Amino acid sequence: MSAFVIYLLLLKATVTSFSGLTSLPVVRHDFVVERHLLTDRQLNTAVAAGRISPGANGLYLVSVGYMVGGIKGACAGWCAIVTPAFLIIGLLRLLGAATDHPVVERIVKAITLAAAGLILATSISLARDALNSVFTIGITAVSLFLLIRFKIDPLLIMLGAALLGMANALL
Repeated sequence: MSAFVIYLLLLKATVTSFSGLTSLPVVRHDFVVERHLLTDRQLNTAVAAGRISPGANGLYLVSVGYMVGGIKGACAGWCAIVTPAFLIIGLLRLLGAATDHPVVERIVKAITLAAAGLILATSISLARDALNSVFTIGITAVSLFLLIRFKIDPLLIMLGAALLGMANALL
């Protein structure tokens, strides 16, 4: 697949999302379901790589690009991430105060709720691949509990899970 096509597909994902992982349903549909260029496991790996690296949540798109098209694909993924940031500057200048209008606010809220539903559906699909043992189910349950109950920084939870994963692999 050419770097330009990877760019266009990842650009579609970033433009149709608000930030970070909200692009995941579009990416999964285009790269896993439609084109069979990635598996759910590879997409999970790309998301994990993006989550453990410093920066925005959407950086997983660079990993997706790399997995599909090597270094050129990674560059295409990065370009797809930054393009909307430059486009929004002009759009905000054009719209100005209209962004505070109640109709626009309701539209944004409806799109946000639809995106949340899409993320949930995609998360369930990816979880089917990742939750394949008592150990992985336990890590997920404990992580969810810690995040909800104690509001622990997600980075600390991921670091703890990584350490447990390494310990589990060594045993």
